[in-house]
Amino acid sequence: MFAVIKTGGKQYRVAANDLLKIEKVEGQVGDIVEIGHVLAHGEGENVTFGAPFVDGALVTAEVVEQGKNRTVIAFKKRRRQNSRRKIGHRQLLTTVRIAEILLDGAKPTKKAAAKTEAKAEVSAKAEAKAEAAPKKEAKAEAAPKEAEAKATETAAPLFKAPKGEADDLTVIKGIGPVAAGQLNEQGITTFAQIAKLSDKDVARIDEHMPFSADQIMDWREQAKELAKK
Repeated sequence: MFAVIKTGGKQYRVAANDLLKIEKVEGQVGDIVEIGHVLAHGEGENVTFGAPFVDGALVTAEVVEQGKNRTVIAFKKRRRQNSRRKIGHRQLLTTVRIAEILLDGAKPTKKAAAKTEAKAEVSAKAEAKAEAAPKKEAKAEAAPKEAEAKATETAAPLFKAPKGEADDLTVIKGIGPVAAGQLNEQGITTFAQIAKLSDKDVARIDEHMPFSADQIMDWREQAKELAKK
């Protein structure tokens, strides 16, 4: 048996177990929805037409999925009017499976059996969230410790300051009071120390401090002369 139904301003020819997409109807996956606008029904050549709907006829369908159709773009332009308008529309759709075609006021026999499965899925998700919560808390507790450890590593000076009196590093051209303070914090305090910096040391300073390799190598050459005095 087939039926012609009207929903969402459109007509569909359907039979039991047909899968089709119609404009959105309210319902969760597994729910049984009723479509009362039956325009015609029949089997083979025997067809009954309504005026406009068949009295006592009803089609039930199970909600399979709630989704959206592809976006449709409406573009309008008025020539020489500097007027353009672009509007997009994405229709909400419901995928349903036709369950029964009922006549003469018969009542549907199928109920929303999938509701139990949906509840089970919700429970499973809730359990999964409950299990994930302690892990998240453990990560949250571990994060400050990791940050603290990184901060400690970053705070450690790059070099060990030599014993004795520190030199005035601002004598070197390009090193101001701020730069001198930053170098002192990293354990660089004397001309001799700068003069003995290796290329590896230069790269290390370049990586961890706001000075370029070219600057440091220039300071190294100046420090070699100053260390002789």
